[in-house]
Amino acid sequence: MNKTAFIIDDANYFYKVVPFGLKNAGPTYQRLMDKVFNHLMGKCVEVYVDDMVIKSPSHHQHAQDLSTVFSALRQYNLCLNPDKCVFGIDRGKFLKFKLTQRGIEANPEKCKAIIEMRSPNSIKEVQRLIARLTAIFRFLPKLAKQTQPII
Repeated sequence: MNKTAFIIDDANYFYKVVPFGLKNAGPTYQRLMDKVFNHLMGKCVEVYVDDMVIKSPSHHQHAQDLSTVFSALRQYNLCLNPDKCVFGIDRGKFLKFKLTQRGIEANPEKCKAIIEMRSPNSIKEVQRLIARLTAIFRFLPKLAKQTQPII
């Protein structure tokens, strides 16, 4: 709080919550999430800044995982926005990727944008193609080797 203090007239004020106008607010919030979910990361929770996915193999296990996550949030006095929460779904989007029971898959919209893209005729269009391919690089084996002639 003392790092966000400011003075107006003859009074001192400070933020009680992290103001997202600060340059390091994102990394600070991510460190908080890493601390809150340290014991759950990779097991039943994936968190990236303010996006969170609770993954479970069964409905029964999912209820237990939700309880664990809620208790971790309660311990640090954090709240969720109910309007942004979705529970018990088999598939969804997380960080622009498609999540299914099989795991993480490429977003069909991104693939469609690449497929429908016309052949590049300028350096800017080649850069645009490379950027789109990079967005789905984890689904394209040996992408660097395949794009080397283009680059």
